Amino acid sequence: MPVTFAHDFAHEPDDIPGSPPPRGHRARRSRTRLGLAAVAVAALSLAGFTAATGTGGAATPPARAAANAAAPAPAPNAVPAPPAGFTTTWSDDFSGASGTGVNGSDWKYDTGPGSSFGTGEIETMTNSTANVYQDGNGHLVLKALHAGSDPRSGWTSGRIETQSSSFGAPPGGVVMMQSSIQQPNLTTANGAGYWPAFWMLGSTLRTGTTWPTSGEVDILEDINSRSSVFGTLHCGTNPGGPCNESTGIGSGERACSGCQTGYHTYAVQIDRSTSPEQIRWYLDGANYFTVKANQVDATTWANAVDHPFFIIYDLAMGGGFPDAFGGGPNAATVSGGQMNIDYVAVYNKAPGGGGTTTPLSQGKPTTASSTENSGTPASSATDGNTGTRWSSQFSDPQWLRVDLGATHTISQIKLDWEAAYAKAFQIQTSNDGTNWTTVYSTTSGTGGNQTLNVSGSGRYVRMYGTQRATQYGYSLWEFQVLGS
Repeated sequence: MPVTFAHDFAHEPDDIPGSPPPRGHRARRSRTRLGLAAVAVAALSLAGFTAATGTGGAATPPARAAANAAAPAPAPNAVPAPPAGFTTTWSDDFSGASGTGVNGSDWKYDTGPGSSFGTGEIETMTNSTANVYQDGNGHLVLKALHAGSDPRSGWTSGRIETQSSSFGAPPGGVVMMQSSIQQPNLTTANGAGYWPAFWMLGSTLRTGTTWPTSGEVDILEDINSRSSVFGTLHCGTNPGGPCNESTGIGSGERACSGCQTGYHTYAVQIDRSTSPEQIRWYLDGANYFTVKANQVDATTWANAVDHPFFIIYDLAMGGGFPDAFGGGPNAATVSGGQMNIDYVAVYNKAPGGGGTTTPLSQGKPTTASSTENSGTPASSATDGNTGTRWSSQFSDPQWLRVDLGATHTISQIKLDWEAAYAKAFQIQTSNDGTNWTTVYSTTSGTGGNQTLNVSGSGRYVRMYGTQRATQYGYSLWEFQVLGS
């Protein structure tokens, strides 16, 4: 018989953690978007996404469901070398023997009932190798298992956090946390209630500062197997406050094609080398969301961001966030869905390590396929002034090209879009301005601030737009080319 239930947001567990728990216990947190705020976010950002729905029929037996959910593990990838200007601070490639738990010198288990986290979760987190184990092929697996006939009880899963809480950026520096992850290989038809996350909490939570003042950065969250990703900063006070808690300052739901079926990289950079300071979120190397320090008051930012962090992985079941997007688990939710982790790495760029390097493109001759009017010339996109912009005519395709004056190695492109941005575009390089090589391509551009890590060389670099996201043209406040 199908299981149905009513959810009362007004009686969601309190998200405010009081004093930090005694040593050895878990820190509570708010990975929730509750009440009408969550529903509003869903309504605004879910065009094109399929809602999770429960179907009738008996619950899938755990043994069979686990077999259905598992997939052969691909060969592991090595921990990547640090990006240009960075050094590797710490990493784990989960190279332990098959069926073993995590390395206790690097990780600790966060065990106990999910109801104690303040998020409405219904699983029990364990340190069992049935729920948390290395697969012998270079991956860490967090697996959710169900026992019994009630889909709203009987779940176990895993949650771990780093022993170290020293991962951060000093004043003037940059820190980057990155992990290669395969989300549970499920669908909205059989994955309702699954809530995988890769995130971090401020080190000061372990020494007496309460949440969310101490800061939380959610690098990856997905719910109900929607093949999407959310990035969020939690800060200030709860409820409300400068960061709109318990919702936080978030990206909203972003499409993550193939993220259930394959490995993708999820990362954040906390950049204290620029003014205002920034946190940037990346999916497969593309910056899709940025929060700047001047979006909140200086004290709120400093308390939440200007200190080290510790890293957490968990695979929750149920809770306020999944409930806001259709609910779960339900009778169709399978047991055995797993979050597979290939590696995690922390990289640091020291103060003066290049965070404020002048772009190769700044002040260089810049041309475009068209301009909207004389007030939005091509040169405005490379003048270093975020108050001036280039905008094109209202048609496709359009391009913006900068002449660097000589051939350079190109490692990064930064685009600061105005509201009229490109949904589909390419970054291309050329030695002669005629023959072009594509070093980046997308058909799902996000607008806003995009930082693209690329590999190529050339004297000329251009943004070649093939599909506008709005009825207007293409418009860039800044087009920056970085390299050597």
